[in-house]
Amino acid sequence: MSTIEERLDRVRALICDADFLNGRGLSNEVNIRIFCYEPTDEMAVRHFIELIKADQSIPCRLIERNLYSIFLDICEDLGIMESIAEMQEQDGSAFLLEQLQAAVGTAEFVEHINYGSHQPGSDVLLLTGVGEVFPFMRVHSLLEALQPYFSDIPILVLYPGTYNGRSVKLFDRLQPHDYYRAFNVI
Repeated sequence: MSTIEERLDRVRALICDADFLNGRGLSNEVNIRIFCYEPTDEMAVRHFIELIKADQSIPCRLIERNLYSIFLDICEDLGIMESIAEMQEQDGSAFLLEQLQAAVGTAEFVEHINYGSHQPGSDVLLLTGVGEVFPFMRVHSLLEALQPYFSDIPILVLYPGTYNGRSVKLFDRLQPHDYYRAFNVI
């Protein structure tokens, strides 16, 4: 079994590969890749993200979108940040979760993730913060919603859990959710 560092080195090689950047070899499937890792390796993955974003030698433009940061931004935009703690205290966690999931959906995430002109063959959308944003957003739902907007560039999801080609299982513990359009990485 490879170490997390060795696996992350292969991710770096992948994002430098012209076939990956151009979506070749996928039989007309969407270019969505999921890099699964043990949740205990989160800090190594975060360190890798910072290093790879600063690496001027890679031939692509990484567009990182941290899902938890986006969630917080959406809550700020809606003007609800100040009331979240109070709502949880007064009405409980289950009620708060229900309210947040009703207020912040995939459309809001897509709006914050999407950006101007994509550069096919160069851009890579890097989705991070998947574990942090749980249970407010589920990656399988988000990927379905992102497909129409990012069909021209690869999406790479850094996922603390497992993906067996049919379903994703966050933290390798929670209920698996069907998603079959992505490819496993390393």
